[in-house]
Amino acid sequence: MKKTKSRAKQMLLASTLAVVSWSGAVQAEDAPGMFRSEFLQGNMGWPEVTAKARAEGTVNFYYWGGSDIINLWIDQVATPALAAEGVTLNPVRITSTKDTVDVVIAELAAGRGEEEGSVDLVWVNGENFFSLKQQNALWGAFADRLPNSVNFEWDESDPRSLLNLRDFGVETGLQEMPWSGEQYVCSVNRAHVPVDQTPATFAQLKAYLEANPGKFTYVKPPHYLGNTFVQSVLYAHNPDGTGAAPYQKSFEELGGAELARLMEPGMEYLKSLEPLLLGGANGSPRYPENSDELDNLFLNSEVHFDCKFGVFANHNGLITGTYPEQAEEMIFPVGNMIKNKNYLTVPLNSPHPAAALVAINYFSSVGAQASKLQAAGMPVGLDLWRLNDEDAAEIAAAAPPHYGVTQQELDANIAPDTNASLVDVIEATWLAVIERKEDKPLADIVAQVSGELNN
Repeated sequence: MKKTKSRAKQMLLASTLAVVSWSGAVQAEDAPGMFRSEFLQGNMGWPEVTAKARAEGTVNFYYWGGSDIINLWIDQVATPALAAEGVTLNPVRITSTKDTVDVVIAELAAGRGEEEGSVDLVWVNGENFFSLKQQNALWGAFADRLPNSVNFEWDESDPRSLLNLRDFGVETGLQEMPWSGEQYVCSVNRAHVPVDQTPATFAQLKAYLEANPGKFTYVKPPHYLGNTFVQSVLYAHNPDGTGAAPYQKSFEELGGAELARLMEPGMEYLKSLEPLLLGGANGSPRYPENSDELDNLFLNSEVHFDCKFGVFANHNGLITGTYPEQAEEMIFPVGNMIKNKNYLTVPLNSPHPAAALVAINYFSSVGAQASKLQAAGMPVGLDLWRLNDEDAAEIAAAAPPHYGVTQQELDANIAPDTNASLVDVIEATWLAVIERKEDKPLADIVAQVSGELNN
């Protein structure tokens, strides 16, 4: 009888210990950071991710909400699609991505660590991604671990992977997933410019303007459209003939003196162009403040060209009546049509990280990308050569038409964006040299503006 009671006590103790051990394991699995650790180490399958996402229930998606057609697509297509996967999409429409980045960084600084923040998912690129990376505020290298990562090129030996592995020259470290892609494309008004007079290089542009003064301008830096035009000029006038290559380095790697040496021919070209720009003959070249102002000049034939980011800007301009009826795209500048991608990333303290991964995987699907392209004219972020024939045909069928050029020609003239750490220095140099007409060696100007930016 005593042995029976002793055995019963032992069984009760073992059972209790098992429950405690199981409870502890569950708590450990649910502890902040455990999911991130297990997923990034490859110890968690996708079914486990989706199950946790359903348990989390919600994903707070912070994105620029300035486009009605993108907002409509988010509400009418993306939200129901994610609901079918058990995740409620909470779209938080913002006017400045930098503000959201500041929120994430401030929350982390205040001690709101893993799974304790307010932002799950951010539409980001360039300097904003750079800021998050600098502050160690990113969730981790998730991008090649999602099922739909097969739609992207990750092989470093393939040069086509560059836009997935570098964002404004900054290594992504697989910490963001491409969502869309854009290219700096110029349109020309065929009512004024025949094909055989269409410039393809900056030398040809200058020759055209010498014959047709005042018929070109570009958006004023520091607007990103103006910065991009300046960067393409710098690439084309690289004294070493290496184009965009050195501009992929950080300011720290390159150094101010070397940056000034590389920039000098391009800045001289921009100075020589000033008298030939709109209003330049009167000594007051006119630089529009944004793309809408440039579109108006183009529509009214005050300028013959319109350069901005937008693979389908020409199509959208024609259907909305903001471009002249005879507008066509052009290949300019040859070999230096800057293209970048924009991305989706997860902050380190995302409160619903599994739901964020499920949302990103959906946004990376062929169906979602084709739908977004067709409904919102938003170019795909995935890499078409990675798709099978059926999926590639679905994307092709969804794409708006091009006018005067082919997609293959656009793809053949891609150049990468400038390293994020150089952007502010280049725009500040433009303001000093072009706007303020500072008359001193470029190396001194670069040293001055870089010093001011770092203080």
